[in-house]
Amino acid sequence: MPAQASAPTEAAPAAPPEAQETEETLAKENQVDMRTEETRAPTSPHKKSWLVRHFSLLLRRDRQAQKAGQLFSGLLALNVVFLGGAFICSMIFNNVAVTLGDVWILLAVLKALSLLWLLYYTAGTTRQPHAVLYRDPHAGPIWVRGSLVLFGSCTICLNVFRVGYDVSHVHCKSQLELIFPVIEIVFISVQTWVLWKHCKDCIQIQTNFTRCGLMLTLATNLLLWLLAVTNDSMHNEIEAELSALMEKLSGNDTNSCLCLNVTMCEVFRKGYLMLYPFSTEYCLICCAMLFVMWKNVGRRLAPHAGAHPGTLPFHLHGAIFGPLLGLLVLVAGVCVFVLFQIQASGPAIARQYFTIYYAFYAAALPAMSLACLAGTAIHGLEERELDTFKNPTRSLDVVLLMGAALGQMGISYFSIVAIVATRPHQLLNRLILAYSLLLILQHMAQNLFIIEGLHRRPLWEATPEGRAGKWEAEPPHRGSLLELGQDLRRASLAYIHSYSHFNWKRRALKEISLFLILCNITLWMMPAFGIHPEFENGLEKNFYGYRTWFTIVNFGLPLGVFYRMHSVGGLVEVYLGA
Repeated sequence: MPAQASAPTEAAPAAPPEAQETEETLAKENQVDMRTEETRAPTSPHKKSWLVRHFSLLLRRDRQAQKAGQLFSGLLALNVVFLGGAFICSMIFNNVAVTLGDVWILLAVLKALSLLWLLYYTAGTTRQPHAVLYRDPHAGPIWVRGSLVLFGSCTICLNVFRVGYDVSHVHCKSQLELIFPVIEIVFISVQTWVLWKHCKDCIQIQTNFTRCGLMLTLATNLLLWLLAVTNDSMHNEIEAELSALMEKLSGNDTNSCLCLNVTMCEVFRKGYLMLYPFSTEYCLICCAMLFVMWKNVGRRLAPHAGAHPGTLPFHLHGAIFGPLLGLLVLVAGVCVFVLFQIQASGPAIARQYFTIYYAFYAAALPAMSLACLAGTAIHGLEERELDTFKNPTRSLDVVLLMGAALGQMGISYFSIVAIVATRPHQLLNRLILAYSLLLILQHMAQNLFIIEGLHRRPLWEATPEGRAGKWEAEPPHRGSLLELGQDLRRASLAYIHSYSHFNWKRRALKEISLFLILCNITLWMMPAFGIHPEFENGLEKNFYGYRTWFTIVNFGLPLGVFYRMHSVGGLVEVYLGA
């Protein structure tokens, strides 16, 4: 019996092949059914894709609305600029039909509208809930806002001198002329305060109205700059009064409008002529800040981008040669500046002072160009990654740097043509020719160095992202604490070895940046606070004519001063990034 019982148990596992095939097919069918049920059961992917399509449609509509708002506000500014430009050109070419008073009335209306919008933006728009959820950390650095306050204060003083000068001639002038400088003083004061306080705003409500207000204010500042560049009526009036005063002293009576208090008029006249370039500088800075605010309207920043980026404090870090050479250039520039200013306060400037002035530039500009080329070559040897993150402020910095360089380069090209066409063999003319050529080369070399440095990822930002990328690229694995400690030790040793190996490059970049910062401060100070040799040497003025050369110099010199100031800010960022 046990033998018989064991027989069936041994025969049971041995099933026929037909039964095995049927079982395998049934199992496969069950797996297929289970897979189809798993795929059919959750209907959420279809709902998720519908939600994705819906949200993408909303985002697309939002982007289209932003583009439409930017287009409309841009067209508004373009039409205002064309209208004001037509008035100013008509005043220049036909000052009988369109007078300077008509242009002042148009600008007064634009300033009043811009002033109303600035007050509404500060008191109404920004106080509403959820109006300013984000602030651009890159917009409005301290050096830009400091320059805004400095040039705004100088422009207010300029208008005060203008009011004083008009009051001294009130017996032969219309009293309505006193209103326009007062309106400009109020406009500049309010605009400076609003830009200082709200230049970092990324406004999220009333976006179209805010864009139109920003573009209207920007167009007003552009027209003020255009009028300051082309209007030489005040300078002609001062020269006519001086010539009439000389004729009166010589015994010839004239019917010209003379000042009642000669001493006070001399103060107002000198102050007005000295501060006149600052008004154009102020308009350019306001246009740049208003454009950044316009680009930031409706912009949403990532949570980590809302905080101020971690920047290192400004320290010399062992830099020696760059500051010493830069201080040498600064001291030499101050000496040349003082000598030229003392000579310029007299009736005429001797030719040897022009020679000293241009010889200083002919010595400083080649050193700056060589430093910029060396820094650009070191940037090419570096292993820091390029910062490809979209940054509207940095893009605007590059555009302003390239655009502002056109001012001095344009004056240089006009000077080259005038010198080559007249007397190129005299010593002073040779110096002016060398100065013009070297200035063009220095602008191009410095632009390359600064733009390359701005697009390099700063050291304190490159290292954490690089390590994060490595951690994301390598999948986490389980190991002992000893293995983890060894990995961290190897990574830290590799980091120290890598950056100590490139220490000389970073130190050279710091030396070059500090040298160029001091040199640009020197070259900013001389045309900003002094008499301009480009207009006083008489060569280009006699070649092109007073009116044409006045427009060229007033167009190019403020851009040149703005370029030096903007270069200092860019070089500080390059220094900190190294």
